[in-house]
Amino acid sequence: MAGRSSRQSSAVSRQSRAASQEPRAANHEPRPAKHEATNLDRVIHERMRLAIVSALAVNDSLTFNDLKRLLDTTDGNLSVHARKLEDARYIVCEKSFEGRMPKTEFRLTAAGRKAFEKYVAHMEALIRNVKS
Repeated sequence: MAGRSSRQSSAVSRQSRAASQEPRAANHEPRPAKHEATNLDRVIHERMRLAIVSALAVNDSLTFNDLKRLLDTTDGNLSVHARKLEDARYIVCEKSFEGRMPKTEFRLTAAGRKAFEKYVAHMEALIRNVKS
C-alpha cells in the first residue's frame, strides 16, 4: 500500500506543479528567437548540408573529391547529403569524364543561393535577438 500512496502523491505533486506553472506561461508571450528558430530551413540547417552549401556559395563549383577533402567526410556521407540538397533543387550535380576517370561536380543553383542567403539572414536575426 505504501507504494500506491507514493505514486498517488507523485501524481498529485506533478499536477500541482503543472497547475502552478500554467498561469506564468500564459502571462508571458514566447520570445521571438524561439519562434523564429522553428522557421529555419531544415534542409540547409543540418551541419553537413550547411557546410556543402557554404562551400559552394564561395566557389563556382567543386568536385566531389574537393568537397570530400574540404569537409573531411566520407563518400557515403557526402553522397547522402548532396542528394538531399539536389532533391530540394539547391545544388546541381554534373557527371562527366576526365579522360577515363569519372568526375562529379556540384554547383549551387539560384534557388540554393537564395535559400542560403535567407538562412544566413535568419541566423543573424536570431543572434541579434539573443544578444538584445
